[in-house]
Amino acid sequence: MKVLVVLLIALAVIYCKTPLPMEKKVYIRREHSLIKPYSSMSMDTPMWDYSGSTIVSNNEIRLTPDHQSKAGRVWNTIPLMSRNWEILMEFKVHGQGRTLYGDGFALWYSHERQLMAGPVFGAKNGFNGLGIFFDTYSNHNGEHSHGHPYISAVVHNGTQTYDHDSDGTHNELAGCQCSFRGQKHDTFVSIKYINNILTVHTDVRGKSKWTKCFEVKNVVLPVGYHLGLSASTGDLADNHDVKMLKLYEVDLVEGQTYNVDEALKLVPSAEGEPDRPHVEDVKPLFSRRVKTIFYICFGLVFLLVVGGVGYHYYNKYIIGRRKKRFY
Repeated sequence: MKVLVVLLIALAVIYCKTPLPMEKKVYIRREHSLIKPYSSMSMDTPMWDYSGSTIVSNNEIRLTPDHQSKAGRVWNTIPLMSRNWEILMEFKVHGQGRTLYGDGFALWYSHERQLMAGPVFGAKNGFNGLGIFFDTYSNHNGEHSHGHPYISAVVHNGTQTYDHDSDGTHNELAGCQCSFRGQKHDTFVSIKYINNILTVHTDVRGKSKWTKCFEVKNVVLPVGYHLGLSASTGDLADNHDVKMLKLYEVDLVEGQTYNVDEALKLVPSAEGEPDRPHVEDVKPLFSRRVKTIFYICFGLVFLLVVGGVGYHYYNKYIIGRRKKRFY
């Protein structure tokens, strides 16, 4: 009897430590998931396509290495037909840069599988669907500037464009500042789409505790779109690693209906922030490349000045005192 009680307690503890905040009944869909080890996965796996700089190892999928001008993508080949779903993803963004790094990565639910490189975190612009962006570098300091790293959501229907130079702030649904980059512990994100409500939680502090990033109601997404991941580097770089991605199908909530034919014909849309003024940002005088070169040159000049002053002090005072001892 005591052994049974101990086993039940142990199982309860394991359940409480699960990083997924469970709601309703959920079922993992392996055809839409990336679960390690990946050593048995070939580049022509029937469920996922890889392109660009993507490298698959035993424990991770590296979308980009810590090198400039790289872009990588991973796309699910099977359309997602679940009406309600939740994604749990473990990821890691890191690199040699301490103050300057970039650019970030994206999780997609898109009509097209974008295997060719593009300007939106390694994927093409004018997408049709949902994009969750994990942006690590601020490209502007205009009206809607915010701290970075930053997580945001955008819903497009194929007619809008994402302005990467302004961090997509003009058509962003919601977002939050989140210090997910450069952490030594595991970092997770939970993305729920249940009954037309999009909710994002993060666990990036190593405390196994979820923090709400944002929630947006009245988000309309069709079924039959594809999951994907992409990342890019430019003048600045980082490693963008995906450790694990699990997709869970969630049962319909009370009062929710699901007609497949109607759900396939839906057009992506969402109610954003109607009271937010979308002011055009003033174009910066200098590009990011020029700023980066300036900071590097300034640092070198500063080191030379400090070194010169130190050398002058050493020769005038230290060496001078030593010479006086001989007289």
